[in-house]
Parts: sequence; C-alpha cells; structure tokens
Amino acid sequence: MNSPRINLLDLDAEAMKAYIVGLHEKPFRAKQLLNWVHQRGVGNIALMSDLAKGFRQTLSEQAEVCALPVLNEALATDGTRKWLLDVGGSNAVEMVFIPEDDRGTLCISSQAGCAVNCSFCATGYQGFSRNLTTGEMIGQLWFAEHHLRADPNAIKRIEEYPTPGYVHEGRVVSNVVFMGMGEPLLNYDNVLPALRLMLDDHAYGLSRRRVTLSTSGVVPMMDRLAQDCPVALAVSLHAPNDALRDQLVPLNKKYPLKELLAACERYLPYAPRDFITFEYCMLNEVNDQDAQARELVQLLKGIRCKINLIPFNPFPESGLTRSSPQRIFAFSNILQEAGMIATVRKTRGDDIAAACGQLAGDIIDRTKVRERTVDAALGEQIVQWLER
Repeated sequence: MNSPRINLLDLDAEAMKAYIVGLHEKPFRAKQLLNWVHQRGVGNIALMSDLAKGFRQTLSEQAEVCALPVLNEALATDGTRKWLLDVGGSNAVEMVFIPEDDRGTLCISSQAGCAVNCSFCATGYQGFSRNLTTGEMIGQLWFAEHHLRADPNAIKRIEEYPTPGYVHEGRVVSNVVFMGMGEPLLNYDNVLPALRLMLDDHAYGLSRRRVTLSTSGVVPMMDRLAQDCPVALAVSLHAPNDALRDQLVPLNKKYPLKELLAACERYLPYAPRDFITFEYCMLNEVNDQDAQARELVQLLKGIRCKINLIPFNPFPESGLTRSSPQRIFAFSNILQEAGMIATVRKTRGDDIAAACGQLAGDIIDRTKVRERTVDAALGEQIVQWLER
C-alpha cells in the first residue's frame, strides 16, 4: 500500500528544509519551494521550472499542494466573500474575506466546530468535530490570495492601498485574523506552523501586527504563544465579571478573569502592538447596561487595551438579541469618557451570514455539546491541552 503524499502546505520553513534534506537535496531548495507554493500560488509541481527535472519528478511522486475543496462561494452586497470548505467526514468550515479601503482581511477557521460553546456563537452551538491541520489552515490563505489575485473584479490590488511596507507587491490579502470557526489555542501545534508561514518572507511576508489571533482565554497557551510566535492578540471578553462570563464564555470557569487578565499582562511585553484588543459582543439587556460599562472600566483599568464592541449577529438557537444602536453608543460613550479606547465594529457580510459569530459551516458534533455539561463538552482532546 502506498504511503500518502506529503502536503507541502503543511510544512513551515524548518519542516520544509528538513523534508528537502531528507530527499538528499540542497537546503536552499526549501526556499524555492516556499516561493513557488506560497508567493506564486503554483500547485502543480511540474510547473516549478527552476527545479531540476529529476527533483520535480521525485516531488511529484511523494508530495502535493492540496488545499480544501470549495463547496460554495457567496458574495455579499458590501463585497464580503464567504467560502464553504470541505474538510471531509461530512464536515465543512467557512472562511470570509472582507475588503476595505486600506486593507483586505481574511478571517480563517482553525477547527471544525468549537467545544468552547459560547452562548452567542453559532459555531459553538454546533459542537466540535476535529482540529484542522496546518495545511488546511494555511490552505485557506493560499486559496483566497491566489483566487482573488486572479480575479480582476475581486478587489483593488495591494499596491493601491495607502499603507506602505508590504513584502509582496500585488498581494490581495493584507491581514489575517484567526476569528473564524474554532478556538485556535486549542489547536496550538497546528496553528503555530501556520502562523510562522504567514510571517515568513519566503511565503506570505505578513507582519506580526497584521496577523491577529482571537482566543476565548486559554491561559497556558497564551503564555506559550508569547514565547513562540507573538502576533496581535484579541481576547473574547464579553462580560465585566466572572458570574456573567461563566454563562457567556464557559471556559471562564476554568480560567476566570483574574487569571485571564494576568495572562494578558504577561503577553503585552511580547505583543507586536502595545495593546491587547478585548472583544465585547453587545447583547441586549444581558451585558450592555451602563453599570456594566462602568464595571468594565474598573476591570480593565491599568491594562493597555482597546475595546472592540461587536453588535451581536443573531441566530435562532441563541435566544439572544442585538443591543440597539443607542444602547451601544451609550455604552461606548461611558468607556471613552473614562479614557478608554473603544470602537464599534462595523457589521460586514451579514446578508450572507458571514458576520462575526455567524460562521457555522456544517459540523458533525462529536462532543454532543448541546447535550452535555460544559466541562464534558470540552472533550478528551481539549482537556489534555488545558491540563498541560
């Protein structure tokens, strides 16, 4: 029986070098391969013309460039695009591209489903199926970048953006956010090589400031990320006290606010930006009252941060509704008057269910999250990570 071929999208620079050396080739071939695969977007090894013919033959027999199959593409009226991607086993995940005047942001998924089960998130309602591989995550960027680059109507090219300093001219995706389906820090071993590829000048050359990882607060892995590959960090906060956050973000029962905020303080010296972003989903008559805004001010006092207020994007199973624009404004005003930086996220792609919290894909729930307690819903694999 033949061994499965290596997916070159799974290999960061060090892994690619080790693979090439194992084929008895010169180490510099690794950089050539990274360039062909990631910068040029070439998936056919036979077309990598500056590689020796014999080497190309060997690679073609043992390796491949394999991104996730696209099941569907949807285009919103505001230009936002959403793709449904087949991850096998009757599971599908979603990713979203958001074009703006000064950037092109790709929101990628890290897991098929999610075991954290936040009450306002459609992904969490589905439960958890499995982690995505490095190649399945970096393959989302690989597909989106080169698919959009080939489409003259997709978005203006990066050289037209007013922000200078990009490594690769002609690039379409300027920012990547791990804010799609899943909790990325519960898939750390696969997320880390994907981050390194995004930052590698021979691959995508993104700056650390332009790659953002969003977490619900997996404290031990936040500390590891600070040492291994610190990128911009966004923390899903959503409540000003433990009692409410226990209800909205069940992971808070394991890592309460005191531990979470201490981890944020430890992360700041390594962060590419001099602040942490706290995400706060505005839920009508749940976490949006004036007293809660004042409580939030006291909670985050002394932490260099920005608060991103996110209008809730409803889905039927949540039983929750969005705070009114007036209530969001009043909440934001209290934060700003206290000297905090607070912004309201513009809702994008909600007409194709591509907005924050709406990504659902199609998941076979192996954790039975809707039927079990929060601790059980984390699943055996998740618990192993949390106890490290």
